[in-house]
Amino acid sequence: MARTLQKLTDVSIKSSKLPPGRHSDGGGLYLNVTPNGTKSWVFMWARDGKRREMGMGAYPEVSLAKARAKASDCREVVAEGRDPIAEKAKEAEPTFSECVDKFLASMDVQWRNEKHRGQWRMTLTEYCRAIQSRKVSTIGTDDVLKVLKPIWMTKSETASRLRGRIERVLDYAKVKGWRSGENPALWRGHLKSILPPRQKLTRGHHAAMAFEAVPGFVAELRASDAMAARALDFLILTAARSGEVLGATWKEIDFQHRVWVVPKERMKAGREHRVPLTDTAVRILESLHAIRAGELIFLGQKKDKPLSGMAMAMLMRRLKFAPYTVHGFRSAFRDWAGDRTSFPREIAEAALAHAVGDETERAYRRSDALAKRRKLMEAWERYLASSGSKSIEIVQLAGRRRQ
Repeated sequence: MARTLQKLTDVSIKSSKLPPGRHSDGGGLYLNVTPNGTKSWVFMWARDGKRREMGMGAYPEVSLAKARAKASDCREVVAEGRDPIAEKAKEAEPTFSECVDKFLASMDVQWRNEKHRGQWRMTLTEYCRAIQSRKVSTIGTDDVLKVLKPIWMTKSETASRLRGRIERVLDYAKVKGWRSGENPALWRGHLKSILPPRQKLTRGHHAAMAFEAVPGFVAELRASDAMAARALDFLILTAARSGEVLGATWKEIDFQHRVWVVPKERMKAGREHRVPLTDTAVRILESLHAIRAGELIFLGQKKDKPLSGMAMAMLMRRLKFAPYTVHGFRSAFRDWAGDRTSFPREIAEAALAHAVGDETERAYRRSDALAKRRKLMEAWERYLASSGSKSIEIVQLAGRRRQ
C-alpha cells in the first residue's frame, strides 16, 4: 500500500471535471469514477501476491471522512492477517428482499415519482419470490433465469424491465461490498447469449388512437359523470401525462391566469411545466372545485388518495376502446398538431413538456412560449368538440396570418 495518505480533498472529489478511473487517497483507498460520473469508494490490498478489492459505498452517501475511517479499519484487519471482505460479510449481508429495501431507500432523493418507486417494488417483489430470502452473495445466473423465464416470452416488456431492475439491485449490493464478481443479471455478453429474443411490440410505443377518432371518443367520454371521465377529459385537453393529472393539487391551479403549474418534482424531466387552461378545462376544474374534499383534484375511492392509475384505462375498456392506452392521447395530439395545423414544431413539443434543441439553444430560449401554446391548446379544444373534420386550422402568430 502507498505510504502517503489523504491525497484527495473534498473539493477535488466534488468536481465534475474529475476524469473517469480510480483516484488514490493513499493507504489502499480509491475513489472510482465511472464514465457517466457516478462515484464510489474501493479499498484495495494484496494477499498472497494477489490483488483484492472491496466496495465501500457510493459517494456522497459515504463521505471522504467516512471512507477514510473505513479504510483505516480495513488496514488494521489486513495487518492482522484477516480478510476485510470476509469480515464485512459477517456483519449483516442482506437477503435479496432486504437489499431491495435498502436500494429503494437510497433512490429516494433521485426518484421524485412515488408511482415509479411503487412499480420497482411491485416487480421486484411479485416476480422475485424465488430469490427473496436468498443472501445477495449467493444469487447466480440460474436464480435470475428462474425468475425471468416464466414471463420472458409472455410478458416481454415487464421481463425486460425486471431484468434491468435486478441488475441494478445486485450492482448496488456489489458497491456495498456484499457480493463480488460478474452481475448474473447482466444482458450483453451474458443473458443475451442464453435467453431467446423476446417478442417486441409492433408499434414500439404506447398504442395511440388515431387523432381523427379522438373527437368521437371525447363525445362519449363527456356523456359520463364518473371521476375517471373528468380526469381523462382533462388529460386529453392538456396533453398531459397520467401521473401529472392524477397527482394534481388545487394549489397548482391559477384560476386568475388560467394556468396549471406542475412543479418540477412531479415532472418526468425534472422541470416546472406551465399548462395553459382552455375554457373546457377550466369548467372541469370549477365543477370539481365546488365539491372539493382536500388538496387533490381527482380524488379516488379512498379518503385523501388520488384516483387509481388504472381508473382511466378501465373506463376506456368499458367504452369499448380497450386496444388504446391513456398515454397514447399525447401521440394523437402530436400527430394532429403536425398534420392539421401550422403551429411550429417547437410549440407542439413544448406543449408536451419535451426539451427542444441542444443545451445552448435552450439556454438562450428562456421563455416557455405560454401565449403561443395557449393558442395551440385552444385550437385542440375546438377540434375535440368538432366531428374530426379535415379542415386546416388557421392561426394568427407573431402578427401575421399563417396557414
